Amino acid sequence: MTEQQNAVALTKELVRMNTVNPPGREEPCARYLGALLEKAGFAARYHSFGDGRVSLVATLGASASKAPLCFTGHIDTVPLGAAPWRMDPFAADTDAGKLYGRGSSDMKCGVAAFTVAALNMARHLSGTPGLALVITAGEETGCEGAFHLYRDGVLGTAGAVVVAEPSSNYPFVGHKGALWLKARTRGVTAHGSMPEKGVNAVYKGAHAVGALEAFRFSNPPHALMGQATLNVGTFHGGLNINSVPDQAEIGIDIRTVPTVDHKALIRSLAQHMGSEVELETLMDLEAVYTDPQDPWMQSVFNVMTPILGERPAPRAATYFTDAAALSLAYRGPPTVVLGPGEPQMAHQTDEYCVVERVEKAVAAYEDIIRAWCLS
Repeated sequence: MTEQQNAVALTKELVRMNTVNPPGREEPCARYLGALLEKAGFAARYHSFGDGRVSLVATLGASASKAPLCFTGHIDTVPLGAAPWRMDPFAADTDAGKLYGRGSSDMKCGVAAFTVAALNMARHLSGTPGLALVITAGEETGCEGAFHLYRDGVLGTAGAVVVAEPSSNYPFVGHKGALWLKARTRGVTAHGSMPEKGVNAVYKGAHAVGALEAFRFSNPPHALMGQATLNVGTFHGGLNINSVPDQAEIGIDIRTVPTVDHKALIRSLAQHMGSEVELETLMDLEAVYTDPQDPWMQSVFNVMTPILGERPAPRAATYFTDAAALSLAYRGPPTVVLGPGEPQMAHQTDEYCVVERVEKAVAAYEDIIRAWCLS
């Protein structure tokens, strides 16, 4: 087998492991990858945050003068969805240059590609700054695994981070943050035939939703990512049709940019919706951004130019990644989102990755490793 075939073969092995989250069950996948890396000389450490919920940190090489290069990716996937699949989601079948399966693009092909690149480069890493591979569980439900690693203080240092999330091998210089909130209104229940005896929490919630629709962000737009966005994703209220509801809940999905202060935004929203509304933070992930002119980012652009057939222009991802947690752990190193998966295939029925992109990603990652560790 060639190294490119190995990356595709490894993608197939990972896709065949059912790591749908919930419940996750990432441990067999993490230990499979850890065993491969240990054979090549990596030190593998496993970190659990629940039954079968295991992340892997694998390291090789070290230097007093320069921190290691980090590659990161997650091994959990989203559920299959209600629509029937044309292709078996766990068979990893290929057809017309595409490899099908849940997690193929998001993001087991990316994990496979940087794992194979690391295996191929392992014999050259002794005495160099080396690599840290951070392979996480629980990313799809709020970066649980990555935040567990951060809170436990087990990650050490990294001088730069490659996030192998799906980008069609186009380097993104950052991604928006995610601030998920639950707004709750309360009332007094009563019989539906006597609403004047109660206080309707749904009416209060409806007023809050109207206020959210009219809300405008006060921060300046970001030069690359533009303005933050707000979406009301869920609304729940009442238990039965013939009662006055005494509680309503609103799910709010805000995607933020680097010019947004999350704490100030929460205060502003609370004031905007009024004192009848309680706010609870469900997830708080800051935006990630590296100046495109950063020397390391320019070196990544140099690597990707011949692969893409053009020099990359600065772009950012719309989704969030584990970099939100790793940036805290590593204190904000330059970070690129660069992976072989197809962004539009993430979470889709009949998800697939393009085999050729997986092959090219291995070569790109090896060049990025050479530039960091061997130059």
